[in-house]
Amino acid sequence: MINKIVNYSACLIGLFPAVLTAQIKPVVTGRECPNVILVLTDDQGIGGLSCHGNPYLKTPCLDRFYEESIRMTDFHVSPMSTPTRSAIITGRYPIRNGAWATFKGRDIISRNSRTIAEVFRDNGYSTALFGKWHLGDNYPSRPTDCGFEYAVQHRSGGVGELSDYWGNNYFDDTYWVNNEPHSFKGYCTDVWFQEAEKFITRQKESEKPFFIYLSTNAPHGPHYVAEQYSAPYKLLQDKGILKDAGFYGQIANLDKNFGKLDNFLKKNGLDENTIVIFMTDNGAAMADNTWVYGYRGAKGSRLEGGHRVPFFIRWPKGGLEGGKDISAMVAHVDLLPTLSALCGIGISDEDKLDGIDFSPVLQHKGKLPQGRTVFIHHRQDSKPPYDVKESCILKDNWRLLDGDKLYNLSNDKLQQKNIAASNPQLVKELLEENKEFVKQTKQLAEYRNFIPVVAGSPEQKVVVLTIQHAIGEDGGLWKAEQVAEGIKNRNNGYAIEFATTGTYHISLARWPRECQGEIHGVPERNPKSWYSYKEIKPEKAVIELDGRKYSREINANMKEVCFEVKMKQGTSFLKADFVENGQPFGAYYIYIEGV
Repeated sequence: MINKIVNYSACLIGLFPAVLTAQIKPVVTGRECPNVILVLTDDQGIGGLSCHGNPYLKTPCLDRFYEESIRMTDFHVSPMSTPTRSAIITGRYPIRNGAWATFKGRDIISRNSRTIAEVFRDNGYSTALFGKWHLGDNYPSRPTDCGFEYAVQHRSGGVGELSDYWGNNYFDDTYWVNNEPHSFKGYCTDVWFQEAEKFITRQKESEKPFFIYLSTNAPHGPHYVAEQYSAPYKLLQDKGILKDAGFYGQIANLDKNFGKLDNFLKKNGLDENTIVIFMTDNGAAMADNTWVYGYRGAKGSRLEGGHRVPFFIRWPKGGLEGGKDISAMVAHVDLLPTLSALCGIGISDEDKLDGIDFSPVLQHKGKLPQGRTVFIHHRQDSKPPYDVKESCILKDNWRLLDGDKLYNLSNDKLQQKNIAASNPQLVKELLEENKEFVKQTKQLAEYRNFIPVVAGSPEQKVVVLTIQHAIGEDGGLWKAEQVAEGIKNRNNGYAIEFATTGTYHISLARWPRECQGEIHGVPERNPKSWYSYKEIKPEKAVIELDGRKYSREINANMKEVCFEVKMKQGTSFLKADFVENGQPFGAYYIYIEGV
């Protein structure tokens, strides 16, 4: 396993752009500049829209937006959540920004690249995030560390996951507002949109334009939603057409919220000079049972349905309207340079973006470079993605999967006929491009090393680690109910950078602090949670740092086991275990605080 750690104080901004880096002249900032709202939904996929021909689902508000927008019909992302988000935020491919998986220490964004929020903030925009981040829950990779001046969010990959606030279940939850927990009333998606509208209202009197990243956790599972939204699709579930009516119910709720936001913009005279984008982060989570717009593949797949997504963009004042399709192949890494160009923001050569600016195509002022290649390297693991295995190389209508399966989408939309053997020269050329891309990538610290959490910084008093992000060889835990049921996992490693030399307290816990549960017991039941609780009885706790082992017995009534350790400034690798009947397993929650 590659288990070195990036030291932020010693790293340079990344190397070698894979494709053309945007070169844009800055222009005037202020109220002349358009506002930007990027709406990104989770696990909806390309077929989760009635305007895309879904025979079961009704999305009237998004259908109206579809009719008013420019549609990029060949838009590509990564097959899963975190890598898509990291590419959008940095303009760099996931294996170049460090966040290519959803767990095991590989869902933390490197701070060696400017983010899209930093670009807009530094050019006079007010920046805000609402909803899902999934690029790091600790300093220096939280939204507020990455250019967002205001953030209302859940933690990790979804509401109710074990890293999120304990007991969250989509309704009347506790979310973080600029890293402090606050209680909210209502359904999660409603909260994200309502908070976005409140932010816009506060910005109306400002001279500054705004950049909003409205990133919903829905329709990611669990598919909780009010019955009024899921009931119309219950018959589909009963007939076996749909696994869970809640999936479509969540999309119906999303559609209603999107329509309310659009009406809010129009009512307040903001729609003409606001760039609004709707897209999804990957293929549908339930695509095997539903409409996939005529493609094969779902979330996690390198087939077309796993990474081709809807992308609708509207900006009336900039001429982006009218319900037109554009078939140029573009990708998630292109959003940063493209939005920067549309807003007159210059991009530095030092940013080393992988993406290209496709604004000339949107505005009918030019074409993309011919023969553009897009790379997808997908691996759900702490280890770096394979060079060729589990990859998809995209050029025009060609798709090369795993280096040996070639498809031509112009006459094989379902990717059923492998024509690699009859096109050896094309396969060779695509593999050579990929080889050079991977060669350049392997020189980057983000590829070779783990991105560390920083402890002992004044920016975050207490670092919170969870087994959801522990590095190891086991499959991951991510659900709060898995913790409640005492399911054990041997993953126990974390990359840490200690900001200063000194004494640190490292505390291991069975339950998050908001629970106040004992290690050998169960917490007082949260009336919102339906978890089945199970006691475990570990006899000791063990941590290891820089080859030094520390062990403490666990006594009855203990809520945490605290180790006091002296650490030198720099990077380290922490292992944290409970031991029960002689068998170690990863501690569920870890708190690190400088003394």
